[in-house]
Amino acid sequence: MNLEIQQFKADFFKALAHPLRIQILEILAEEDKSVNEILTLLDMEGSAVSQQLTVLRAKNIVSGTKDGNRVIYSLRDPAIIELLSVAKKIFNNHLINAISILDKVAETDKSMQKKLQQ
Repeated sequence: MNLEIQQFKADFFKALAHPLRIQILEILAEEDKSVNEILTLLDMEGSAVSQQLTVLRAKNIVSGTKDGNRVIYSLRDPAIIELLSVAKKIFNNHLINAISILDKVAETDKSMQKKLQQ
């Protein structure tokens, strides 16, 4: 059972492993959108977006509902919004750590420069 869950997680994260797919999910996190609305917001070609929507649909991350001759896409699970938020927090934490390291390097450089000037 544990292996099945781990495999699900691996497949799930593979499906998210494309910047355009993340952009699409962030758009759909705000509200359901038609393909044309997604295309307009991304300012991209239809084929690239359609290809990524197909991947997201195949992994049951988004769903498409026909509305006349339009397809309206939505997130299948609202927990995706939380996942995107957590990913942003992790990014920010990495950024904070990197800034902290750079600050320490800068302090060391200043200290070394002072010693060289003496």
